[in-house]
Amino acid sequence: MSEQRNLILAIVLSVGIILAFQYFYEAPRMRERQAEAERSAATQVVPGSEAPAGQIPGAGGAPVPGQPMTREQALAQSPRVRIDNGTVHGSIALKGGRFDDVTLAHYHETVDPGSPEIVLLSPPGSPNPYFAEFGWVAGDASIAVPGADTLWQAEGERLTAKDPVTLRWDNGQGLSFAKRVELDPDYMFTVKQSVTNNSDKPVTLYPYGLVSRWGTPHTLGYYILHEGPIGVFDGSLQEYKYSAVAKEGQVQFDSTGGWMGITDKYWLASLVPQQDLALKGGFRHVAEGDRYQADYRGAPVTVAPGQTVELTNRLFAGAKVVTLLDQYAKSLNIPLFDRAVDFGWFYFLTKPIFYLLHWLHAVVGNYGVAILILTLLVKAAFFPLADRSYRAMAKMKALQPEMQKLRERYGDDKVRMNQELMNLYKREKVNPVSGCLPIFIQIPVFFSLYKVLFVTIEMRHAPFFGWIKDLSAPDPTSIFNLFGLLPFTPPHMLMIGVWPLIMGFTMWLQQKLNPQPPDPTQAKVMQFLPVMFTFLFATFPAGLVIYWSWNNALSIAQQWAIMKRMGVKAT
Repeated sequence: MSEQRNLILAIVLSVGIILAFQYFYEAPRMRERQAEAERSAATQVVPGSEAPAGQIPGAGGAPVPGQPMTREQALAQSPRVRIDNGTVHGSIALKGGRFDDVTLAHYHETVDPGSPEIVLLSPPGSPNPYFAEFGWVAGDASIAVPGADTLWQAEGERLTAKDPVTLRWDNGQGLSFAKRVELDPDYMFTVKQSVTNNSDKPVTLYPYGLVSRWGTPHTLGYYILHEGPIGVFDGSLQEYKYSAVAKEGQVQFDSTGGWMGITDKYWLASLVPQQDLALKGGFRHVAEGDRYQADYRGAPVTVAPGQTVELTNRLFAGAKVVTLLDQYAKSLNIPLFDRAVDFGWFYFLTKPIFYLLHWLHAVVGNYGVAILILTLLVKAAFFPLADRSYRAMAKMKALQPEMQKLRERYGDDKVRMNQELMNLYKREKVNPVSGCLPIFIQIPVFFSLYKVLFVTIEMRHAPFFGWIKDLSAPDPTSIFNLFGLLPFTPPHMLMIGVWPLIMGFTMWLQQKLNPQPPDPTQAKVMQFLPVMFTFLFATFPAGLVIYWSWNNALSIAQQWAIMKRMGVKAT
């Protein structure tokens, strides 16, 4: 079996099914969901007072019809406390005490550092409301608790990594509510909710937290990437698509601690309740306004007269930086928090590959160079197998004249020809499938690297050299406009850049070193493969194309050296 035939098996097994699924199923569904999101955005409404649903505010109640405001107009509807820790910008709405204004200072919409910051959370009334809040639900409906229209009083003008802010509200019935909000230097808000009972009767309250998102957001729609409601309940990871939650209406789990939220490819808004809190959490969808929500309601808390009860909740609102999620998981005892990054089935391999790349990047300062070094390490690890494979390939190449004679002699008798070929292999001690093993072993490495480049934010907008400004995106150049010399942008399917062309050339060159398939038809198909895979790889992240091109180049050098040492002609 030739090296190129092995390559076909490797690529087809690792990405063929994914691409087919994406093209015939996920892509049409993605377009449909995008259209639904656009229709929803066109009819977005301003939420009014909301009746509790399942004893968690924000989940029920019909929205008040109206024209959406701009984000700036919506922000102006409430007095605010500024947020600025150098990593997170935004504000807390004093009306409702909601976290509804968060932008990410270190991440921008494009590779241009002057482009707008990524907007994560936005207030009700804006085109895309997305917010979080913590509060209490009263066991007795006659007891007033803070709600969406409650105007909190702030102690502190600005929330920073050094300066916390306390919000206070009194219900006029003897209950005093407070929220002490702290923010670390990154993306974790700590909210210490307290209730002081100054009345003469005990009061029973239920703590809750929610993340609410209005309108079905546009998603990439890839099968290998989860976007939507996500959480860990009693140590079990739960991931639901928006469509699944919309179909079910409500999904609930009993848990002690854990976390729950809504994830995008790179961003996460997640509730982290007190880890010893018994709760009922999950996800829900309300058709009116097309609202999705991740929430929890804790076990009842009884506050005796003269007593103060405090619970500590946390809100993560930011970028899914792998090292940071691991740090939070360890320091705050948050179970499986790193699974917010969709490392997939090969988690046991994908995450170590990420950390190896991350370490190499710390040494060399460039993720593209780190990928080249990783390729060398992979080649070194598989060198004994590859060496054996290329030796067998060289022997097969040397036997080409004998094989051609057998084809000419028994060309009309396929059974006899195959028997004679097997006898030839046995006599010359050649294993025709010995080249398969190294390729199959590298399939998980290939797929894991693909996942690392695709899902980790560390690769987003990570430059290589020259025109490659983002290793997680395809090569932006195209041969069809002479790599930018002609003043037009080719269609997406014709964006065949420099690196895909390099990959295709190395594949063609490697094909020349391998023995030709015995079947003439198969040989012609093999000759066309470099062209086909050039178009295929043009849609892949540039970092993956660089990896495969460099891998091909190293394989060519190794194979050529072995063939020269064995006295076999390379052509």
